[in-house]
Amino acid sequence: MNLTPMRYKEYVWPYNPETYSVTWQRTIAAGKIPFGGSCMQDLGTTYRVMRGEGTFAGPGAYEEFQKLAGVFYDDGPGLLTHPVWQTTNAYFVSLELAEKPLPDYVRYTFEFWESGQTQAKLTAVAAEEVSGGRSASAGSAGSGQDSGTVVYIVKKGDTLWGIAGAYGVKLADLIAANPQIKNPNLIYPGDRVNIA
Repeated sequence: MNLTPMRYKEYVWPYNPETYSVTWQRTIAAGKIPFGGSCMQDLGTTYRVMRGEGTFAGPGAYEEFQKLAGVFYDDGPGLLTHPVWQTTNAYFVSLELAEKPLPDYVRYTFEFWESGQTQAKLTAVAAEEVSGGRSASAGSAGSGQDSGTVVYIVKKGDTLWGIAGAYGVKLADLIAANPQIKNPNLIYPGDRVNIA
């Protein structure tokens, strides 16, 4: 199976990392009830932690690692696209050499934390604003003065979950706003998604 390359911000991996793990976590508050027992409250899910390990091999391997390290030093979250994980807005929180690097071989580990912040303008994503039957140019995002509806144009690798996270809406609300999508797990490039 030929998978699409992993991307973060403007950096594209020349070949995908070898191992991946994703950790989901739910926060539960527990309190004691007088005279015995306990009470638990679900505080919701926290950010996902995405870890992995990979190698750069061949001529220029160390230079490729240095490019990745340069991306690590960029401030703020960015769009993380991976062929296995759902596309998400994430912080690049850890990059580590797993062994002594050689000019033609570098083994590294990395870690990304999913951001709870929305990113209104996504890299390489077209959105169009629909106002009273007129549509503005592709690439704009925001609320229209007439209808207030933002229409997102699906690109390769997008998921409804990723689109919902990018615009800060609940997945259930996004699905409800798009009855034309019969299977929420199956969207295609060019599909129009109404942002609720």
